[in-house]
Amino acid sequence: MKYNLLGNTGLKVSELCLGTMTFGGKGFWTAIGSLEQEAVDQLIGRSVDAGINFIDTANVYSEGLSETMTGKAIRNLGLNRDDLIIATKVRGKMSDKPNDVGLSRKHIIQQAENSLKRLNIDYIDLYQIHGYDALTPFEEIIDTLDTLVKSGKVRYIGCSNLAAWHIMKASAYSNYHRLAKFISLQAYYTIAGRDLEREVIPVLKDQQMGLMVWSPLAGGLLSGKYTRNGENSEGGRRVNFDFPPVNKDRAFDVVDTLSTMAKEKETSVARLALAWLLHQPAVSSVIIGANKPEQLDDNLKAIEVKFTAEELQKLDEVSKLPLEYPGWMIERQGVDRKI
Repeated sequence: MKYNLLGNTGLKVSELCLGTMTFGGKGFWTAIGSLEQEAVDQLIGRSVDAGINFIDTANVYSEGLSETMTGKAIRNLGLNRDDLIIATKVRGKMSDKPNDVGLSRKHIIQQAENSLKRLNIDYIDLYQIHGYDALTPFEEIIDTLDTLVKSGKVRYIGCSNLAAWHIMKASAYSNYHRLAKFISLQAYYTIAGRDLEREVIPVLKDQQMGLMVWSPLAGGLLSGKYTRNGENSEGGRRVNFDFPPVNKDRAFDVVDTLSTMAKEKETSVARLALAWLLHQPAVSSVIIGANKPEQLDDNLKAIEVKFTAEELQKLDEVSKLPLEYPGWMIERQGVDRKI
């Protein structure tokens, strides 16, 4: 297992991060997974034994139950909390009350306190806003997160599912007022969906921010269960929850290429899809989740996959984004100003 610096910090996180959406299965989240405590303990134990030191959860996952089960697993396994990087998120709706959603100062602080109680920890390593809140100014959001950092309850702050301009606006405010700054973005990025490369990844590079990847297998589409003609797809997650949105025609071109390569390399399609992300320079950590131990074990082996330059070129060609303006003009005009 490799450990990468998360953004422009001295914090080292494992290249694979354990996601916890499959824990609990309460309410809407049963579509993702419904693991009970014994299974949660097993997955976290296997992950830590494999070298993972990074665990990502959120207050909305199974209505708080995922955080509770994560904290309990850490205690059940006798893990040293300080050896772990624990990340959680805030923004989602936690009840029908008008102020129990969003990124107001009231909601952020209350949810940080609740997450600390559920996880049964004294501090959160990485506290992330889970998305954009059009009703709350970024000034209020950053000021509040800075308060949590200064209080010692949060070590670093991050964001998730933001547009490039959101990131720059927040970053500029933090820089100007010398407040805590987003060190990372958690975003959807796969070999079957490279939209992030248009605007967001250039911003992350410019602002020296880390990138945590969620749904690296495109909601299971790259798991090896799905084919263009629908074979072997029974029981897969996308049968009941077809998310995230994917251009299926382009995605199955990628799946076809990965399937052929997997046979040649005697490995799985899922491992290759994860390994491709691990070869992308902008990526700090790839979030993996599982409902079964064998799924986790297969994903963990992605760190062993090596690609030749020719294989990476082949994967790039089949998955690359169609050119859009102004990207093609920037590329054309920039050829004479490269280092």
